[in-house]
Amino acid sequence: MDYSAFDDEALLRLIAHARADALSVLYDRYARLIYSLAYRVVGDPSAAEEVTQDVFLRVWEKANTYQSEQAKVSTWLVSIARHRAIDLVRQRGARAEGYSAAWEDLPQSIIPRTEGRNPEELSGQAIQAKRVREAIATLPVEQRQALALAYFQGYSHSEIAEKIGEPLGTVKTRIRLAMQKLHHLLSDEQLIA
Repeated sequence: MDYSAFDDEALLRLIAHARADALSVLYDRYARLIYSLAYRVVGDPSAAEEVTQDVFLRVWEKANTYQSEQAKVSTWLVSIARHRAIDLVRQRGARAEGYSAAWEDLPQSIIPRTEGRNPEELSGQAIQAKRVREAIATLPVEQRQALALAYFQGYSHSEIAEKIGEPLGTVKTRIRLAMQKLHHLLSDEQLIA
């Protein structure tokens, strides 16, 4: 059976019933996105590949735990990838210090595969990505920096405070205010899960 026309939630239901072909389709849709995100956090191609494989292994094992009311499938996958990449960085006790975490770089490096995707879905994703970039661009530089360090390099709040030479409370406030502003700006379009 050709699963390429199935939506992401239907694929997860099939994966929960051990349909390997459904996992293959989901992998084809999101592997590039997951790899790109992992690479931004770990800064190493082989480690990013390891994270990508771990994410899809976890999907295979835990597809039945996905809850559509909590987040979209893509958001769930990105969350798994981000946490796994951060765990890997912490396990290895090292990170790519020279690697930049600029938000401006994200549109070029995180582009999901388009083969077999519905054109309406692709255009909707492009519009969402543009809105997110525009919303992030409205944040003060300090808030963008704190978010990038937390979400794309996996630094803890205390590590960010040490790295940028600011008090821990300041870092926490910047991240909280940035998330509140993004939530407010994007909530009309339900882009924040």
